[in-house]
Parts: sequence; structure tokens; C-alpha cells
Amino acid sequence: MKFEDIKNLTTIELHKKMREAKEKMFEAKMKNAMGQLTNPTSIRGMRRDIARLRTALTANSKAN
Repeated sequence: MKFEDIKNLTTIELHKKMREAKEKMFEAKMKNAMGQLTNPTSIRGMRRDIARLRTALTANSKAN
């Protein structure tokens, strides 16, 4: 997910994507703890996606 893709989303859409990303990251962390995750570095990408979403939310709140 690139910032260009999410910067034009509404606040409601950003919150929804944030919730989905956090759930996906939680599941990946649990799979990693049990040794079932094939690519543990994918957690890093998920964490960065969440950071991008938070940045977009902050930008939206300051724009209003």
C-alpha cells in the first residue's frame, strides 16, 4: 500500500482500513509465534502500512 493510494480516502475509510490492517497484523504475529508464518518479514510491511494510515489520518484531521 502506497501513501498515494490512501491520501485521498475519507476519515471513515481510513479508520476501516486501519482496523483491518491491525487485525491482519495480529493474526500474522500469532502465526509467527506458532511458527506457521512463512514470511516473518511481512510483519514489517504491515507495521509500515499502519504508520502510513496514521499519517493520512493526521493529515486529514489537520486539513479540517
